[in-house]
Amino acid sequence: MNEVTVKNTGATFTPSELAEFLADRLIKEIDWQHSKSLTILDPACGEGELLFSFAKGFEKINSSSSLVFKGFDTNKEYLSKAQANLSKLGFETVIQNQDFLNSKGVHKEPFDLFSQEIPEEYADVIIANPPYVRTQILGAAKSQEISRRFNLKGRVDLYYPFLIAMTNVLKNGGLIGVITSNRYLFTKSGESIRKFLLEHYEPLEVIDLGDTKMFEAAVLPAIFIGRKKSEKKQLSEPVKFAKIYEELNGFDRPLLDSDSLYSVINSNKSGVYKVNGRKYNFSVGLLKHTKNKTDIWQMTNSEENHWIDQINENASFLIGDKFKVRVGVKSCADNVFLNGNWEQEPYKPENILFKKLISQENIQRWRFSSKNDLQILYPHYSKNGKRHVINLDDYPNAKQYFEANKEQLEGRKYLMNAGRKWYEMWVPQNPELWTFPKLVFPDISVEARFYLDEEGSVVNGNCYWIVAQTEEEKDLLLLIQGVANSQLMAKYHDLCFNNKLYSGRRRYFSQYIEKYPMPNPEKTCSKRIVETVKKLNGFSLQNRDVSELEIQLNKIVNESFGFKG
Repeated sequence: MNEVTVKNTGATFTPSELAEFLADRLIKEIDWQHSKSLTILDPACGEGELLFSFAKGFEKINSSSSLVFKGFDTNKEYLSKAQANLSKLGFETVIQNQDFLNSKGVHKEPFDLFSQEIPEEYADVIIANPPYVRTQILGAAKSQEISRRFNLKGRVDLYYPFLIAMTNVLKNGGLIGVITSNRYLFTKSGESIRKFLLEHYEPLEVIDLGDTKMFEAAVLPAIFIGRKKSEKKQLSEPVKFAKIYEELNGFDRPLLDSDSLYSVINSNKSGVYKVNGRKYNFSVGLLKHTKNKTDIWQMTNSEENHWIDQINENASFLIGDKFKVRVGVKSCADNVFLNGNWEQEPYKPENILFKKLISQENIQRWRFSSKNDLQILYPHYSKNGKRHVINLDDYPNAKQYFEANKEQLEGRKYLMNAGRKWYEMWVPQNPELWTFPKLVFPDISVEARFYLDEEGSVVNGNCYWIVAQTEEEKDLLLLIQGVANSQLMAKYHDLCFNNKLYSGRRRYFSQYIEKYPMPNPEKTCSKRIVETVKKLNGFSLQNRDVSELEIQLNKIVNESFGFKG
């Protein structure tokens, strides 16, 4: 398997079991009665573990088919081990010391991502765990070459061009089983991959292995199994899915015992499992996606779908219908603008240029942490509703400070190419909006932390914010704060956006928050939510009072969407 992910970190689902699991899934999809000769390909085979697992799985079935195993890798040492392992089983093997992306048949120019001429198709089955490396890490020249040949734009992972190349050499009707990062399932950046897979494959099964901590690499893996289509048509059959994540949210559900994660995933039975002292939420069902092939793939079972439908039916609006969710400021030179030792600076800028900063580390649900009292040097102001940057001649201390850091700041070529001043922030946002009430929340957090700021603070780029410019909008912010901080919305977020990282951390990106459903603000329950939130935002509350009010809040939120408190 891929060397990036070869080491196990003590979880009970090992790389060998993963290889066996994927091989067994593919073997079950093959019509062996009509398959006389098959070529099995692994384009980044490493020591051949995936091919070996397929071969071992084939030996267990009663078939007279002949198999040829074909593998590519750039590491000669790995290839020699792969050859030795496969030769023990007596199968014909073709092992090549070559970069698969440069091999025959993977692309043809001129190249178009979604309507390409296929120069050569030789693989009947592809079983793969391609590299997860960002193309930028490969170096500018290599990255640009790959992007040009496979018509890719922006930041992409190396498995993107691998998916395209594998599709080009796979025969129509052929099977693919591939282990990749799970990011493409639910992120905006994964839109092109979701579209590509639906354009070219009849998906058979999608398995999100979540935060099962199988590997040392900081990548959450997923398995995609599909059959290559001969023509681009809509899905005709429902797609099976499974997902497993460590359960840290404390939802009350019966526990099922299991000796390993491998046994859990093979059980095909939804539930919360206890494995080696940890709880894992395992869910199986049918994949949901819209006719828009770039939309997020929702992995929910029938019970979960009923629960989600009830919330949507009782919703009055989505956050995105009423508000724009903005990202915080970005400087691309944080050591200059967010210097934590201003008093030690020989050229400390004028005090009027400093703003209180809200960041990941200093907000809770209802509180601002004064222990992390951060300040940001903010050289922008608003005049007649428009953003401006200060004139350095009006601020001699700031001028000296910025001049001392000029070399670094001028290194941000993209800023000056956009006609901006060299000492500006890259994304300063509109300074006029800081004075209004705003809801601020971290981009990544274990729990929801939607905090109401009314002190004119600037929001850091590791947070998002929603601003209210009228009293009516402020009441809506309080309603949103209460619902967004509730247990109900935590569960909704997990089910609909399926975007957890390790250790239960969720991504709170704008594309998700804008889709949060909200109850009718005119209803009694909504008004009770607002009143409860006002109390929770009060600074005089003790921890016990907060806990009691949060219990009350969760009950009211449940009632507002038609559930029992």
